[in-house]
Amino acid sequence: MAKAGTDYERFVLTIQQAILNSEEFSKQKNIKIELNKKIVDNTGTEREFDLYWEYELAGITYKTIIECKDYNSKISVEKIDALIGKIKDLPDIKPVFATKTGYQSGAETKAKHNKIDLLIVREQVEDDWKDKNGHSFIKKIFIRFIALPAPEIINFQTFVDEDWIIKNTNIDTTKPITMQGMNNEIFIYDENKNEQYSLLELSKKTSEDDEEIEKDTYRHIEIFENAYIDYNNVKLKLKKFLFDYIKQNPIESNVEIDITKELIGVIEYINQNKRTAVFKDRIIKNW
Repeated sequence: MAKAGTDYERFVLTIQQAILNSEEFSKQKNIKIELNKKIVDNTGTEREFDLYWEYELAGITYKTIIECKDYNSKISVEKIDALIGKIKDLPDIKPVFATKTGYQSGAETKAKHNKIDLLIVREQVEDDWKDKNGHSFIKKIFIRFIALPAPEIINFQTFVDEDWIIKNTNIDTTKPITMQGMNNEIFIYDENKNEQYSLLELSKKTSEDDEEIEKDTYRHIEIFENAYIDYNNVKLKLKKFLFDYIKQNPIESNVEIDITKELIGVIEYINQNKRTAVFKDRIIKNW
């Protein structure tokens, strides 16, 4: 059976590990926090601590423990005394105490005189989303997307320059001229405007001035002085084209971004009067 407080210990571990991982020094050392670490003190007595991590710097090993208490009331001086007694034969340990509610004044004084860092490690509260003047931060962002689909072209006609074709090609103009290909393979070149586009891109040519030839159906006409239609090295001079199209209805979607769901937890450093917020993707100090 798991001992009481395990959930809170794992919560503190998650928050503290995230902060360690955000520090450049910790990244280099790859510091990992251990849960329920057992250490033998100088008298040979085995002591168990809720959280423990260590690292080596310049040949010296630095060790830190955190005792976690998931209480609904403030920590009393007796709890600090218990930690002092637990570590008195472990002189190379840096002690830290964590709770979610706070500390009595006597506990804070005793911890300060014994160099024990006090933390409040907790989930977010409403006041976390206010600045020192009581102004609220933005907690939710609502985004409305409106997409305008390309018009649906239902008819396309070209009008070529027959005289130019007779003079410049061997095409028999008494017979229908066909261009068989994908609409992204047939191109129109408007040399006067220095434009080039495929039939696939015709929908971009629509205009607010286009004529509505019947309900919800519009006609777009382009007239050219010096333009060509080209497919697979077959190039014909173009006098004009027209196409009929149907406008598509806008597609709307709404997205809600709840920033509060990104905030994993908060650490208050009692000795330093500072607070750090741990989000899923970032750490914000002096939150």
